Amino acid sequence: MTGRRPTRSSFLRGLRGRSRAPRTGALSTGALVVCASLAAGCGVVPGTTGGSGDDPITVMTWAPQDTAATNRPGMPAFAQAYARWINTQGGLGGRELNVLTCNDHNDSVAAAKCARRAVQEDVVAVVGSYSQHADSFLPVLEGAGIPYIGGYGITNTEFTSPLSYPVNGGQPALLAGLGSTLADACGPVTLIRPDTIAGDQLPVLLDSGLASGGHERAHDQRAAEDATEYDGQSEQALERTTTDPAAPGCVVPVLGDRTGTFMDSFRRAREDYPDVRTATVLGSVDQTTINATGGASGPYEGAYVTGWYPAASDPAWNGMKKVIKKEAFGDNSVDAADAGVQTTWIAYTVLKEIVETLGDGEVSAHTVTRALDDGLKVGTGGLTPPLQWKFQGKLASVGFPRLVNTEVTLQVVRQGRLVSAREGADALDTTRTLRNTDLS
Repeated sequence: MTGRRPTRSSFLRGLRGRSRAPRTGALSTGALVVCASLAAGCGVVPGTTGGSGDDPITVMTWAPQDTAATNRPGMPAFAQAYARWINTQGGLGGRELNVLTCNDHNDSVAAAKCARRAVQEDVVAVVGSYSQHADSFLPVLEGAGIPYIGGYGITNTEFTSPLSYPVNGGQPALLAGLGSTLADACGPVTLIRPDTIAGDQLPVLLDSGLASGGHERAHDQRAAEDATEYDGQSEQALERTTTDPAAPGCVVPVLGDRTGTFMDSFRRAREDYPDVRTATVLGSVDQTTINATGGASGPYEGAYVTGWYPAASDPAWNGMKKVIKKEAFGDNSVDAADAGVQTTWIAYTVLKEIVETLGDGEVSAHTVTRALDDGLKVGTGGLTPPLQWKFQGKLASVGFPRLVNTEVTLQVVRQGRLVSAREGADALDTTRTLRNTDLS
């Protein structure tokens, strides 16, 4: 995290001083110019910001698409499908929902452009989005008083900003939970992670989980996040995890979309090391990835995977699947097992509940933020614990004041299927592990 963040009180004073005029009519010429400047990265469901009465509500969802690194096209695609679906149900609290989308291109400049466009369009919130460049987009949103609801949790900044309202524990919870699991299951552990600012945050989080089980730190192995092969990285990781013949190690690739590329190289290099296990986090692998790499005969068989939510087969996802079937059936980018799509569903569930609590009153960035800050508790149908954001949360002392959902689920690949590793067990709460994390 870079730069100095304004305090919560200064934000609220600024928000109370803002006066947002409701927008009506179609997109302005200036907005179209902004969209054109982002080239094909912008998709629009034209709309306006919700004031009072029946005025439409405009929000934005962004994610990287068509890049050489991690892509999340299913998030904006699902957001638009959700808008089509909810509008056939009467909208949000009787108001039409309009969704703007933007491509952040995995680039800090483009991420900031998306945020500035959100400000120009006077959106109520940015909802269910993914970006590695929180230091670029969050200051823009903060300056305009626009809440960021349900980001993917890819950066630590999402758990510190007063206007960020995460619905999961992000990378901190996933890696801490994975480390706790591997402490008893593995010998030496090697983490393969992107050589990026976001990647720099990963080793300490995995190590905190390993330490909770009395395990030594993982080997921190950096890798290019846009490489086309990882042969050398695979060999190096295997050498590091086979130093103790009595305790075969574990290789943990956390490379987003490039995890599959790594595993393709790793599969070949692993032939002489059959006892080495693999583990990763949801978002770096899902059922589609497992199917595409050979299922039960593929490199992920036996791998541990930590996620934020129940398995995709859980009935709690039926509502989301209904939306996909009705409004996104032909869109291959919208996958019910995609953690990004799942996060977007939960984020829009939060938005829906907020709007309903506002009744016939004004729906603006200010009123949405005020509802969240006044202690609104949101249920998600069992997909997460009840969500309630307090600036000084239980993890504020270790630098995560906005991290309110510390639960992760442990899954494992068995016979080519991603299933719960602890049948009948509750989700793993990573609060204690994260409290012992040294982020200095």
